[in-house]
Amino acid sequence: MLVKDTRIRTKVMMPGTPVRDFFSECGRAHVQALPFADASGKLTGRITLKHVMKFGCLPEHMVAAAPLLGNFLACVGNAREKITQLLDSQVDVYVQRLHVLIGSDEPAIKALAIMEQNDTSYLFVVDNGEYKGIITIQGIAEIMSKMYAEMK
Repeated sequence: MLVKDTRIRTKVMMPGTPVRDFFSECGRAHVQALPFADASGKLTGRITLKHVMKFGCLPEHMVAAAPLLGNFLACVGNAREKITQLLDSQVDVYVQRLHVLIGSDEPAIKALAIMEQNDTSYLFVVDNGEYKGIITIQGIAEIMSKMYAEMK
């Protein structure tokens, strides 16, 4: 099984993209991260749901006090306003460094090894500088399940 057999095609986020479009694309493709490219189209970073949620939704004191938080939090009283503000903001402020990439013709088992080595559950698939999609642990597991079902 090769990376190209399990990759998921997604959009690339560009400067000025609203967070709502990032959330929408992650939901559509069932992925947790998308690549970010500069105005020329060159991949320069990544945006993850975890990073956006952490820095867009969680004040640092809430993270530190997580085990002590109750069911009612007065600090989220204007949740609709905060959600609108986050979703209308641009992804640019949430861009992280680009991490390890993998090519389409590499074995999926190599992708798993690279993911484990880099403590991640996804890799962006790039061939000759061109983004081809994302490979995820979930996607590999889904393909394996389908292969197993076909063997039965």
